[in-house]
Formats: sequence, structure tokens, C-alpha cells
Amino acid sequence: MKPDGNVSKTGVDLDLNGEENSAASLLSASCPLPVFDHNNIVLGHGSGGKLTADLIDKIFLPAFRNPTLDKLDDQAVVTIGNTRLAFATDSFVVTPIFFPGGDIGRLAIHGTVNDLAMSGARPLYLSAAFILEEGLAVDDLRRVVESMRTAAAEAGVELVTGDTKVVNRGKGDQIFITTTGIGIIEHDSNISADRAHPGDKIILSGYIGDHGMTIMSQREGLEFESAIESDCASLNDLVATMLATTSSAKDFIHTLRDPTRGGVATTLNEIAKHANVGMLLDERTIPVRESVKGACEVLGLDPLYVANEGKLLALVVPEMADAVLEQMRQHRLGQDAVIIGEVVEAHPGMVLMKTEIGGTRVLDVMFGEQLPRIC
Repeated sequence: MKPDGNVSKTGVDLDLNGEENSAASLLSASCPLPVFDHNNIVLGHGSGGKLTADLIDKIFLPAFRNPTLDKLDDQAVVTIGNTRLAFATDSFVVTPIFFPGGDIGRLAIHGTVNDLAMSGARPLYLSAAFILEEGLAVDDLRRVVESMRTAAAEAGVELVTGDTKVVNRGKGDQIFITTTGIGIIEHDSNISADRAHPGDKIILSGYIGDHGMTIMSQREGLEFESAIESDCASLNDLVATMLATTSSAKDFIHTLRDPTRGGVATTLNEIAKHANVGMLLDERTIPVRESVKGACEVLGLDPLYVANEGKLLALVVPEMADAVLEQMRQHRLGQDAVIIGEVVEAHPGMVLMKTEIGGTRVLDVMFGEQLPRIC
């Protein structure tokens, strides 16, 4: 909350000269949370923010609770015999289905491959389920399928099974795709959100907000001097490069996440909550393209909460952060990687950011949906 009592759209601005504990106290004392009791599903339940967490906590976890699910990572890691496998599933409902830099098919492959890769797994096999709306152009379907074939080949995975359903005209939105994937973990590291530890450096692999603002600019018919394209990409090869960093320690990467729905701010809040740690970011280090900044300003959005589809966050032990960063910069998807902050003991469960003007801002989780149908 600002000194004049005004709450910012997606966070809380504080002029406290870096006093994080004071910031945490002020937030908890002055900004009551909204009530999350809903009798019907709203778009915000798909935001990846507070409403999504509420839906999971109140509906899904009580029904299916088990130790693997309780970790709430983007994938499940299970052991069969002596083999550790990663298992992930994701659904894609983006609109429009074609956009600069990708389409719903490419997104479906990359999204599940990335969920597997965030455990350090080598993705192997995918399934795909298609829900098609009556009236969808066959040429559009063929284009989506070809895009999936190309993306799978690039990621080194095979699509080995699937399903197709058709719904009545007006009962769907052209095409929805659900992909499920299996990968193998071939190292001894334990990479999970609950392993974040004070002192860890927070590494971001590149510019944020490209995907979300590409979708929104297409929906709103906005044109900018510099074209905005989705960053849609598979990150498994980048992760393999990072894990290959020369080190005497096997667990130098504690956490990996791709900041999709809810963006960087929401993803870091989830990690902070699971690990019961605080985070402190430096706004000056966070890369955002000028075209994305401009689009966000026009639409009244914050790049820190905008979805990405080809970026990752890594929490790395401090003595290895520079070495991992150097490895990432040798890879085409990590050329713009930077350290944007660190994990701290103070204000557990909260993410704070030093602003460009020297103040401190609390980055909370979104309450509702900033960008619906983004992936």
C-alpha cells in the first residue's frame, strides 16, 4: 500500500528504504484479502493466481491428496524400480489459436515438455487429446498437427498415443488440446519448489512477457513499432546444459520453474510459499522489451504478471550461480539470462522487489484473471 493509502494493481508499492520486515508488517496489517467463496467457476479460477490456488486447496487436494501430489510441482516425480520418472499433463485453450511465434499445437508440445524439464527430466513420450468444434476448418487442424510434429521433433520427443472428440458447433472454441508426457530423470539431483533455500540466487533465462503480450496484441488489434512474438520454445536442452555445469556438488540447482500463467511474480510467490522462504528481487535487472513495456502500458498490465512460454526461473546455490549463468549464456535460449534476486530468510512466503527509484514493492499473487485464455 502506498503512503497515501492507494493499492497498486498487481502489487504494493512501499517507500521504506529497503525495510522488508516493515513492508511485510504493513501488508498484513493494512490489505485484507478478498473472500474466495464462489458458487460457480469464474475465469479467474484459471489464472494461476489466488483463485486457482483456492480451487486446488478446496476441491482437488482434499479429493486426491497424496505425498506426490502435495508437492504441487508442475510435474510428478515417481520411482518405478530403480528409475525416476517425471509425469506431467496440461491443457491448452489459447485464443486465437494462431499467433506470431507459434500456435496452439506448438504451445501444447512445448508446455508439457517444459513441465517435465523443470524437474531436470529428459522428456521422452507424449500423448495428445483433441477436442474439436464442429465447423473447424480441416486445413487449420492440419496446420496445428504439422506444427506439433515439428515441435516434437525439435524437442526430441515422440507423440505415441492420443484421442479425438468433436463437440457441437458453439460448444467449444475451434480446438482444445491436452498433452501428457513422461520423462526420465538421469541424475541424482532433487529439483523441487520446496527446496528453495536462503542464499540461493534467482536466475531468469531472458526477457519476460513476450507470449502474453503477443496474444493480447492480437486480440486487441494493436500494432507497435517493434513486432512482438511469442517466446514459445522447449527448454529441455537448456536445462540439460545447466545441469552439465562443472561442479563438485550434485544439488547446485534447487528449483526450476517456467513462469507461465501469472508470470514471474506469481511463480516466485508459489515457490516462496511452498519452501517458506522470502525473496528479494532487483527491478533494474529484470529484462523487459520496450515493445512489451509499451503494450503493457496501453493495456494497463504489469509485465511481471504476464505469461511466458519459453523462459525459466532457476534457484541456484550462490557459489555456483555465476557458473550456471555462464553455461546458460552459451545456449540460444539463455543468451539473455540474468540474476534478478536472491532467496532470503526474512518475510517468509513473500516476494519483495527493490524498485528502480529505490523503494520496496511487495509482489503479491494475482487475485483474479489478468489475461484469460493465454495458454
